[in-house]
Amino acid sequence: MKGRSMPFLDQLPEPFLRWQAGRPLDEVECIVPDLVGISRGKAMTARKFAQGGRQYLPISIFFQTVTGSYVDIDSMQDMWTESDTVLVPDFRAACAVPWSGDVTLQVVHDVRYQDGSPVPYSPRNVLKRVIAEYTRHGWAAVVAPELEFYLTKPNTDPDYPIEPPVGRTGRQGVAQQPYSMSAIEEYGPVIDTIYAFAEAQGLEIDTIIQEGGAGQIEINLQHGDPLTLADQVFFFKRSIREAALKHDCFATFMAKPMQEQPGSAMHIHQSVVAIDSGENVFNGADDEPTDLFHGFLAGQQTHLPAVVCLLAPYVNSYRRYVKDGAAPINLEWGVDNRTTGLRVPTSEASARRVENRVVGMDCNPYLAIAASLACGLLGMLDRARPRDAVPGEAYTLPHALPRDLMSSLDLFGRNERVQQLLHPAFCLLYREVKRQESEAFLQVISPWEREHLLLNV
Repeated sequence: MKGRSMPFLDQLPEPFLRWQAGRPLDEVECIVPDLVGISRGKAMTARKFAQGGRQYLPISIFFQTVTGSYVDIDSMQDMWTESDTVLVPDFRAACAVPWSGDVTLQVVHDVRYQDGSPVPYSPRNVLKRVIAEYTRHGWAAVVAPELEFYLTKPNTDPDYPIEPPVGRTGRQGVAQQPYSMSAIEEYGPVIDTIYAFAEAQGLEIDTIIQEGGAGQIEINLQHGDPLTLADQVFFFKRSIREAALKHDCFATFMAKPMQEQPGSAMHIHQSVVAIDSGENVFNGADDEPTDLFHGFLAGQQTHLPAVVCLLAPYVNSYRRYVKDGAAPINLEWGVDNRTTGLRVPTSEASARRVENRVVGMDCNPYLAIAASLACGLLGMLDRARPRDAVPGEAYTLPHALPRDLMSSLDLFGRNERVQQLLHPAFCLLYREVKRQESEAFLQVISPWEREHLLLNV
């Protein structure tokens, strides 16, 4: 009876059905990732969702800045009419909402115009567009993100600095304890809840480690299809926040939340396989790097500067790119060299890959993965050659990343090839949203300015 009255249940992933365990489904969340990566949408009863009617959201959800204000772009009239877009469920991107008191399903939706064409402003559609370009050339990208974040004491007044949380010993988190099992156990209840939520949602965690900051955790995900992994990061961010709240602390994905602590990255491991054979095109028959591998690296070196605004999307993001701050300051590459922006990890030759270490954890995962893969693709198509590998410390080399968001946006606006891959309309909107956010930041006077300029200038 249930299957006949709610036929969509037959399309849901097995992990959700196991979690549901025969209980009646109460609610469905129809969600869309916006430019920030926030989950937007609408909730309804499962019965209403089962009726199968069209669901709509106004296109203006993509025109909002992180502060909630709207951009004003004369050439985009549909923004001001707030015309409806159509939500199309992707049941492969559906999972439980285990922190809800009801049996609730969340389903990521694609966003289309009413004529059925994809809305170019949707981050998920941007990533799909890049994936389609790989497919057109007979390739499929493979990615594995690493998620770094901080657990912190609840911060209810933004005038006060963020502090590490208090762990089971009654002491605040201590920095400089990477890979410490004791440090992980300090926040054991939160970690246990993250695991429980992940299992309920069918999200696979490869490893969890303590990172270098006080209360800083890293979760590594299994490698796979870029869209699937972007969906997982999207789900994980919400899940981790909810897990932290259950234990009276916050989880933050800011790139640099605390002044004296290292920043948080979302390193992306990237490789490319041939669709017809499934073989890694970065590795040759002699187990040596191929021209396509070198082309991918060269594309990253050539074009990543133009998309740093997608990898580091906020004014705070650029506080992470400091020498000796455990974050790259340039786009050199090296084998097993964590000081370079592009690292080739130690692995079997068949698993040869490129790790992009520039990406901040404050990124929208769909946009960061799309941008990084687009840069690599352009290098592969050009059969470009990278600069020589750096064998030593890359922090001693010149700073070669944009210093701030506005500089990054200028580079983004000048790279027409990247814009064509991502979609020119999306790129125009993104630049305007980020410019408005940057200008809003300039209207705020910081404690540093009051401390050092008030009586000294």
